[in-house]
Order: sequence, then C-alpha cells, then structure tokens
Amino acid sequence: MNSESILSLFFYTIPTVVTGLIAYHFFKEHTKNEDGRRRFLLKKEMQVNSMPIRLQAYERMALFLERISPSKLLIRVQPTSTDKDDYEVLLISTIEQEFEHNLSQQIYITDDCWSVITTAKNSTIQLIRKASMLEKTDSANKMREVILSEMMEKRAPSDTALSYVKKEVSDMW
Repeated sequence: MNSESILSLFFYTIPTVVTGLIAYHFFKEHTKNEDGRRRFLLKKEMQVNSMPIRLQAYERMALFLERISPSKLLIRVQPTSTDKDDYEVLLISTIEQEFEHNLSQQIYITDDCWSVITTAKNSTIQLIRKASMLEKTDSANKMREVILSEMMEKRAPSDTALSYVKKEVSDMW
C-alpha cells in the first residue's frame, strides 16, 4: 500500500467518523430527552392521582386543629366532675385520641407542616396543664374560665398551625 492510498482511505474515514460521532451525540440527546419526558409524564400522572389524597390529608389535619382549638375543645368536652385534675386528664386524652386518629396523615403532608401541627398539639396540652397548675384554678369550671380568658388575650396555637396548613395548600396550586 502506498501513501496515496492510505491518504485517500484516511479522507474517506474522517467523514464517516465525524458522521458517526454526530449521530451518537444526537441519539444520546434524544434518549435523554425521551427519558426526561417519560419521567415528567409519570410524575404528572402520579400527582393527578395523589392530589386528592393529599388534599384530604390536609383537610383532616385542618379539622384536627379546629377540634383541638381550646375554645372549641372546652365547649365540646364537658367536665364529668368538679375536679380540675380529672378534667385536665380528660382534655389531654381527648387531644391525644384525636391526634392518634389522624397520625397516618403525616405520610401525605410535608415534614414542616407536620412539625407545626405537632407543635400546636403540644402547645395546647401545655396551655391546659399551665391553667390547671394555677392557684386560682380550684375546679374544672374555673379551669375552663382561665383557659378561655387566656384565649381572649392571645391566639390559639391551633389557629397558627391552621394558617400554616392553609398557606401550604395554597402553595400546591
């Protein structure tokens, strides 16, 4: 083989290699775009299917927060005796039961939102315990008055958490 035939072979090979590299690049980009499109469509379909479940979870947590709001809780849960300690236990166990009933909803809501909800629950329980420890609180009815007067002065923890839930739901759109 002489140098002229090697040179002509080289000139025929260069366009073939360049064409092959360009085809490889376009094929690689095409498969990458197709993969991205499939992932997008799958994610979109999953969102369509999971959106009602997520909204239902937020609805249930909003209902939970409304039910543990001290003003509504005290109206709904009447004292069974005049003993403030019994009433404190009854209120706290009612809140805990409500919470346990909705415990599975944490799967469908964000960690931040769940944290705000549990903080509201714990703050409400703390509010009840503090009202029970006051010296002026000597009966269940007096404890109800103390808690209600406390709620007149400041916002309930469940109201703050409910605002957060509403904001998070509005961000979903």
